Amino acid sequence: MTRSTRRPWSMTVPVRFRITFAVVLLTGLALSGAGIAVYTLQAHRLNDNVAAAISQEVAEFERLTKRGDDSGTRYSSTQALLTAELRSNVPNEDELILAFWDGAIQRRLPGGHKELANDPDFERLVAEMAADGDIREVETRFGDVRVAVKPVQGPGGPGAAVFAYFMGDIRADLASQMRTYAAVAGLALLAVAVGAYLVAGRLLRPVRDLRDTAGEITHSDLTQRITATGNDDLTDLTLTFNAMLDRLESAFATQRQFLDDAGHELKTPITIVRGHLELMKESDAAEVAATRELVLDELDRMARLVEELTLLAKSRRPDFLRRTDTDVGVLTGTLINKMRGLTARQWLVDEHAEGVVRVDPQRITQAALQLASNAVRHTDDEDAIALGTRLDEHRLLLWVRDTGTGVATDLNGDIFERFTQDNGASQGSGLGLAIVRAIVEAHSGNVCVDSAPGRGATFTMTIPTERAATPW
Repeated sequence: MTRSTRRPWSMTVPVRFRITFAVVLLTGLALSGAGIAVYTLQAHRLNDNVAAAISQEVAEFERLTKRGDDSGTRYSSTQALLTAELRSNVPNEDELILAFWDGAIQRRLPGGHKELANDPDFERLVAEMAADGDIREVETRFGDVRVAVKPVQGPGGPGAAVFAYFMGDIRADLASQMRTYAAVAGLALLAVAVGAYLVAGRLLRPVRDLRDTAGEITHSDLTQRITATGNDDLTDLTLTFNAMLDRLESAFATQRQFLDDAGHELKTPITIVRGHLELMKESDAAEVAATRELVLDELDRMARLVEELTLLAKSRRPDFLRRTDTDVGVLTGTLINKMRGLTARQWLVDEHAEGVVRVDPQRITQAALQLASNAVRHTDDEDAIALGTRLDEHRLLLWVRDTGTGVATDLNGDIFERFTQDNGASQGSGLGLAIVRAIVEAHSGNVCVDSAPGRGATFTMTIPTERAATPW
């Protein structure tokens, strides 16, 4: 007995949720990675922009120092030069420009955090940097500030132009942008989660249908099928599952039919054998011999029935046919020669086709000889039995015609059913024409009869086929 290893439902996570979780996780990682990359690049860009702005301010101050005032005259003092520098600049809200001389910050331009100019610690830092000039990023009560000090020496003593950029404010703007990005990414992630849940449910619908259908299938009901829509792997799975159910249904139907036929048809010979053996007088040698002959005959009939029923059961298996390139002309000649060995009749050939097709020559021979045997049972010595073959672009026609008693009108539609016999014939098992139909249908063809009582019958097998690439 096979033990199930499936966990209880309470301990499992549906595939739909797992797919949704995986999609959300991957999307979240992608959005997070993109956010980190954007933040890193933007932070570097902001640093580069501030560095470029400082370089530009310092360069402009140096040009002002060399150029002088509007008349081209050099500034008379350090204080005049620094005052002119302040007048020629318009700082933005994140920048503060200061003038430093006599050891203290003397003037400033309006900008961000003007109170920084009054901070003693900041003033000491500027005094320290004014000696040689420097660029530093320092921490203040207004946040991180990048300070550039450009010293100047002239009449009136040393001084310096001070450019302060409030990096905390600049980075706060970037942080605000990233918070906006995070909010938008969160909403996008929520939308992705909802979409993934709905799409996963739609994609997994065939799997759920397959599960439900498999649960409804029993040994007595194999008719359930799944509706296949779309053109993807799950649709292929659905079609494959339906094809499997078709094969199972066919196999079970064949098995049931085989059991029903065997049980029905073997019951009579078994009853006959049993009855004669029970009534046989062992002391009567003649009766023993007659009973023995009867029993052997019934056993032969039973063996033939089992063989024919087994053949019919195998006719639906994929390996029932072994197709090969077959020369129709050679096959026709072989068939008529084998038919002539059945019994004395006027054996004729109506038509003799030429060409090469892919069929199972042994099964075709078996079907044709079965038709010939059937014709023999319904004809006399003076009657004619003819074989004919015709080949066109897409089909092979093979027929057996006789001039015997023909088929009763009411049997034309049922003559190929199992255990159907015409004219009260006691010869044969009634399975011969059923075998013919099974062989032809295995070739995806059909067989029909054209007959009327008293004017013979013509049985025609029509087999779709493709011409072989090269003839023999």
